[in-house]
Amino acid sequence: MAARAALADSAARADSTVLTGARVVLPTGTVENGRVTVDGTKIAAVAPDDAPARDLSGHWIVPGFVDLHNHGGGGASFTGGTTEDVLRGVRTHREHGTTTLVASLVTAETDFLARRAGALSELVEQGDLAGIHFEGPFISPCRKGAHSEELLRDPDPAEVRKLIDAARGTARMVTLATERPGGLDSVRLLAEHGVIAAVGHTDATYEQTVAAIDAGATVATHLFNAMPQIGHRAPGPIAALLEDERVTVELINDGTHLHPAALELAFHRAGAGRVAFITDAMDAAGFGDGRYQLGPLAVDVVDGVARLAEGGAIAGSTLTLDTAFRRAATVDRIPVEDIVRAISANPAKLLGVDDRVGSLETGKDADLVVLDESFRLKGVMRKGAWVIEP
Repeated sequence: MAARAALADSAARADSTVLTGARVVLPTGTVENGRVTVDGTKIAAVAPDDAPARDLSGHWIVPGFVDLHNHGGGGASFTGGTTEDVLRGVRTHREHGTTTLVASLVTAETDFLARRAGALSELVEQGDLAGIHFEGPFISPCRKGAHSEELLRDPDPAEVRKLIDAARGTARMVTLATERPGGLDSVRLLAEHGVIAAVGHTDATYEQTVAAIDAGATVATHLFNAMPQIGHRAPGPIAALLEDERVTVELINDGTHLHPAALELAFHRAGAGRVAFITDAMDAAGFGDGRYQLGPLAVDVVDGVARLAEGGAIAGSTLTLDTAFRRAATVDRIPVEDIVRAISANPAKLLGVDDRVGSLETGKDADLVVLDESFRLKGVMRKGAWVIEP
């Protein structure tokens, strides 16, 4: 497949501009009446004397959001859509503050996933996507969620290798039921190739999860969902994933996937440095209610909640990260600096792109989000161009 034109950023790019007056969230804390200088595509220490200034008093400036786990949006699927569909989905999430996005694929035949990865890899190489995540087919039929059971398979290292090779260096994460035959060997293979092994859609015990972490697993796929719940005699995977300093836990903060008490437990036990907010979004994100397809399965979205048409299992989300941010700040009362770590800095570090994105620092890409005092999105900049101009 020939490379397509990359998703264009807004033409509203100034050579240099200075954003003043806002609360600016830096890695070292929040600066009142702060100043962010943008020169071309980068955050700069100083700007030319004639650089235009924009007063953003009464607003917040935070880093652009980084989504590790996203299946689509704007009516478009990353698993089944055309290149133009994928770009529409990316654009939808950019308009909600996600300036760095990993495309997640759902369970399908291995050959189909390999072809899909090859196609998406071109968009990674062009800079439209930050990588590819395989969520399935190597997951447990006991915890399949919105995945087609007849397409599931045990995590054979040879098949895992086939998928990461097909992605041509752009595979970033594979979700595995690590307790299944071949699971630990697959984790070791992924670790050797610099690909994140994520524990998810799993029926593992506490002990089996500890073994997976020791083998190299470093992420919990949407913690609490599609895994055994905590028991006082059988603590299961959740306890193992929360307690280990090597693991980052994904959380879907949409008010449907998690009770606020569960979110608070994750932040309290793992700490803000080991939490990554994700969307797990499907086609309907930023698009609306209706009937959709998630891989081969029909999904009904009603009042913004996605469920399988047959059986009613939750089927991803319609979440965008600006909504997750606002909910964390206003409902969960998480400190803004901790939200920024979970929604930008931590996932950027996991992806190995924290030298370019994830925080507001001199020399990094000028990716930022402007929020009002109520944490509603008012502006998005990506590489110095306004996606949404405040």
